[in-house]
Amino acid sequence: MAELKTQQNDADVAIYLNSIEDEGRKADCKELHTLFEKVSGQKPKMWGKDIVGFGTYHYKGKSGREGEWFPLGFSSRKANLTIYMPAGFKETQDLIEKIGKAKTSAGCLYIKSLEVIDVEILKDLAKKSYLKMTASAK
Repeated sequence: MAELKTQQNDADVAIYLNSIEDEGRKADCKELHTLFEKVSGQKPKMWGKDIVGFGTYHYKGKSGREGEWFPLGFSSRKANLTIYMPAGFKETQDLIEKIGKAKTSAGCLYIKSLEVIDVEILKDLAKKSYLKMTASAK
């Protein structure tokens, strides 16, 4: 079975954050860094070349593929800030409806900037997602 392309690595998170050209996006990413470190209690690690992840958990997919992934993370993408919350949003739909201008997929929240959402709701979502994904590891 093929290995997952995006792996945790020893790249420097600060170098990645400082390489973000858009100053507003860079500031948002630095704020997410601080927020997610507090929520998770974990120091961030780079995953691939442009994902900042906090903590790890072991997963086993329906296909039988197993591996390590992060329970909370973010990346500065061309169109949006992508916030990774692998726990999904089925149990937190009430918060998603109140967060502000955002879109979701199965395990990602997409926003233009932190200015267009309620950061306290994001903090609550991040806590819930992190705890759900790490509960089985305890």
